[in-house]
Amino acid sequence: MAKFSRRRFIAAGGAAVLTHTLINRSSTTIATHSAPSVHIGYSDTPEVTSVKLGFIPVTSCCPLVIAKAKGFFAKYGMPDVQVIKQPSWAVIRDKLMLGSADEGVDGAHLLFPMVYLMATGEISYGRKIPMYILARLNVNGQGISVANSYKALNLSLDSSPLKSVFAQKSLKGDTMRCAVPFRRVTGDFFMRWWLAYGGIDPDKDVSIIVVPPPQMVANMRGGTMEAFCVVDPWHQRLVKQGIGYSTLTSGELWNNHPEKAFAMRADWVDKHPKAAKALLAAVMEAQMWCDRPENKEEMFQILSKREWIGVSSDVIRDRLIGKFDYGNGRVVENSPHRIKFWQENASYPYKSHDLWFLIEDMRWGNRSPDFETKPLINAVNREDLWRETAKFIGQAAAIPASTSRGIEKFFNGLEFDPENPQVYLNAPTIQQRF
Repeated sequence: MAKFSRRRFIAAGGAAVLTHTLINRSSTTIATHSAPSVHIGYSDTPEVTSVKLGFIPVTSCCPLVIAKAKGFFAKYGMPDVQVIKQPSWAVIRDKLMLGSADEGVDGAHLLFPMVYLMATGEISYGRKIPMYILARLNVNGQGISVANSYKALNLSLDSSPLKSVFAQKSLKGDTMRCAVPFRRVTGDFFMRWWLAYGGIDPDKDVSIIVVPPPQMVANMRGGTMEAFCVVDPWHQRLVKQGIGYSTLTSGELWNNHPEKAFAMRADWVDKHPKAAKALLAAVMEAQMWCDRPENKEEMFQILSKREWIGVSSDVIRDRLIGKFDYGNGRVVENSPHRIKFWQENASYPYKSHDLWFLIEDMRWGNRSPDFETKPLINAVNREDLWRETAKFIGQAAAIPASTSRGIEKFFNGLEFDPENPQVYLNAPTIQQRF
């Protein structure tokens, strides 16, 4: 690794933030906060040493947890960072709306579509909250599990065996409930994909409900839902408790799909550019640490602590190393669909993935097909800061050649070409078989 120069890093960080702020002011009206003037100096010290970051206890939180537990925040001049567990994505949204000055948080481990939905005010009670995506925290990591009452169906990618069962139950007045962690995010879309591929209309044949990730297993045990889509360790806990089984891991739907983001309030980043770059450097170093095989056992022990995920390391371990026990006799070792934090450009916030989200949101009728995607993506996605930070922590070789990952291929034969998203939008809704 090249020698890290904090002085050069911080000065460049301030310049990058200022440049992005000026560009955004002239190109979009999404960002409503005016950033104060930024003095580019040569101090080695970030403007502040503390910030409050939120996280949900799922395995995708690893980089934030490790950055704190292993001292990476302190290494980059931010010793007083607080990484605070939250009960649900809705609570994190509300705390991001408040900001730490008003007993909230300034950044978080977040479902990446939520960043966009907050920036437009669509999930923040009509109030636009300018937000930045500084990095992708991981790829893969989600899955879909069902209750053991459907074990005889031996469900996998094909959900069609459920179609007649659900229809019969509906005739008796039963409501078929499938849980997701939040609406209009990857988990919601993946559940819809899976149901629709089997001929089940997710808007008519079932009720898609929102359940916080830590409550998924308890709700399944209580018999209040048929299926859920969430990030581990909750699938593994479900299997170990004998309550249900996994039909798929989300990498089977879309290998190396984008998952969580490291997101910050834009006003905080614009006010504290040096501190923001220090935070990003620490998170990126933590991502590299998380993917090294020699660190896995220590990572499991850290995550199992009550202040972090708070479940035993044996529940966390297997799926993080790519061993998937689906709970129905199927076991896959060394799965290519395991969660990744740094490998295969997992950390880089590709703009093409953000475009996919906005197009997929249109597909399900949540957004007008005429919506202008480019100004919003340019206002929210801070891949420019990621690139600068990569250079100064000696990871220039990790910078992709393009802000697009290219054509994405999905389990059902559909493809998404960022250069021609209209073709994907016009395609049948996940090979409709309603």
